[in-house]
Amino acid sequence: MTPWFSATAILPELSARWQMDEGTASWLTIAVQIGFVIGALGLTVTGLADRLPMRQLIGWSACVAGLSNLMLLVAPDPGWAVASRMLTGIALAGVYPPSMKLVTTWFVQARGLALGMVIGALTLGSAFPHLVRAASAGLDWRIVVLATSGFALISAVMLALVVREGPHGYAPAPFRLAELRNIVLYKPLMLANIGYFGHMWELYAMWGWFLAFASGALVQSGLQGPAFASSLTFVVIATGAVGCVIGGWVADRIGRTATTAIMMAASGGCAALIGFAWGGPEWVLILIALIWGLTIPADSAQFSAMVTELSERRLVGTALAFQMGVGFALTVISLRLMPVFAEWIGGWQWAFLVLVPGPAIGTIAMLWLRRLPEAARISGGLR
Repeated sequence: MTPWFSATAILPELSARWQMDEGTASWLTIAVQIGFVIGALGLTVTGLADRLPMRQLIGWSACVAGLSNLMLLVAPDPGWAVASRMLTGIALAGVYPPSMKLVTTWFVQARGLALGMVIGALTLGSAFPHLVRAASAGLDWRIVVLATSGFALISAVMLALVVREGPHGYAPAPFRLAELRNIVLYKPLMLANIGYFGHMWELYAMWGWFLAFASGALVQSGLQGPAFASSLTFVVIATGAVGCVIGGWVADRIGRTATTAIMMAASGGCAALIGFAWGGPEWVLILIALIWGLTIPADSAQFSAMVTELSERRLVGTALAFQMGVGFALTVISLRLMPVFAEWIGGWQWAFLVLVPGPAIGTIAMLWLRRLPEAARISGGLR
């Protein structure tokens, strides 16, 4: 997943290279989300996530992601760069949903923790470009592109040599587009999806724009320098990997709906409060940011786990692709809205308030799902 935010981590350099304003530059991040939506919905309407061998789908997709990311090195203008980012997103749609499905072939018990580990890996991969940028401060920005592409290509080799499907596999299933109604119209499954949609409204907008927020906040606090802001952004996002593992462990013990509601309430609270730390003591800003970074992805795997437990077994791959396709479509809106809202209110201090409705709606959906009798199928009856 390292190519995902590779352009975001070097946005100042790319903006200077092509003389882009903030609104134009934001499309280098948004294009990945759009590409992912196209790829995920493509998997949904074709049913390929339930028809192709998962190792082949993931491996080839990782190769395409790594190679398309390299196109940033030769892109002559922003238009070509945006196209390369969109292709990267399409390819990563062949990595993320099938990876979740593949892991479920190994785990029935402790599935929440297992999927939490996968989302933790995704979180670390998403954060990694910021670490490379911080470690290579003062060096050529192309190092970030080369490193992130290299890791994606190495992962494809690892997948081919090491990864196998587990004993709880899925038989290849025929798919008809009309069967989408079994996903869209099934109330318990759609409540799980609504919870995920609220979570996604917040997640990628925070990941994508925290560097801009932190850069401004640290200047106000008297701490300047892009390397420090990049380091803080890496730590905040990477902390979510720990949160994903904790969230999975907790969900397997108290239930998925309870865990997701608690995590969304916590992350939404941080989105509402972090503006108060602008220009204040640095430790307050860093503390709220770390709590936010810990909790914001901690529930993500549990929404996917609920889909695997609530949907028809033969449609698990398609249901996951649908959930992620719509969820990432919402991230396109929230990512684009953030700089517009920040400009409208005069800066980044209170910009994250626009994200608060997402986790609020998601929390309500989880508490509603918890009351339904079908929720007994979740997490072995723990709901």
